[in-house]
Amino acid sequence: MAQNIERVEAVMTAAPVIPVLVVDDPKKAVPMARALVKGGLPGIEITLRTPNALECIRAVAAEVEGALVGAGTVLDHAQYEAAVKAGSTFIVSPGATDNLFKAAEDFPEVPLLPGVSTASEVMYALEAGYQRLKFFPAVPAGGIPMLKGLASPLAAAKFCPTGGISLQNARDFLACPNVLCVGGSWIADSKAIDEEDWAGIEERARAAAALTA
Repeated sequence: MAQNIERVEAVMTAAPVIPVLVVDDPKKAVPMARALVKGGLPGIEITLRTPNALECIRAVAAEVEGALVGAGTVLDHAQYEAAVKAGSTFIVSPGATDNLFKAAEDFPEVPLLPGVSTASEVMYALEAGYQRLKFFPAVPAGGIPMLKGLASPLAAAKFCPTGGISLQNARDFLACPNVLCVGGSWIADSKAIDEEDWAGIEERARAAAALTA
C-alpha cells in the first residue's frame, strides 16, 4: 500500500515548520502545544525519546484544539502501533525499513513520513510508494546542496528537512523546490519547556509560521 500522500501533505503544508519536541510531562505538553497552535504551527511532532512521550501525545490529542499531533523517532511496528493508539495523526521516523512500511500498511489512516539521507534511500522509498519524505539529518547529510542535487533525478520526492535547521537557515531550505516544510527544535527546546516559557514559544512559533521561501 502506497503512502497516503494527501494526509501526510496536509501536515507538511499546514505551516512552514513542524516543531520537533522532546517533552516528558503531559502537564507541560498541553500548554506547550497550545502555544504552538496559537502561534500558527498546528503540526506538532513529539518524539518518542522520553518515558512519558506517549502520554504527552495522548494529552495533546485529547486537549489541544487545532493540533495535528504526531509521533517522532518511531523505529518499529510496536512503537508505530502504540503511537497510533495514543492519538497520533502522523508518524515520523529517522529512517525507512520494511518493518515500518508494514506498520504503515496496518494503520493506513495514520500516514508515515519516513527518513532518508541518500539517493539510494530516496529511490527505495519511492519504489515502496513513498513520495513525501523526511531528509535527515539534513545539515550533516549535505544540506541544501544535497537537496538540490536530488531534485532533478528524483523529482517525485518532496522533503521535510530536519536536523540542524534553525531560524537562521530555515528560509534557505524552504526555498528549495523539493522542500515542503522543515522540522526544527528551536521553537520549543527543552529549556523553554522546563521553564514553562509558553509566551516565548508562541513568539518563536509566530516567527516560524511567517517564514516563506
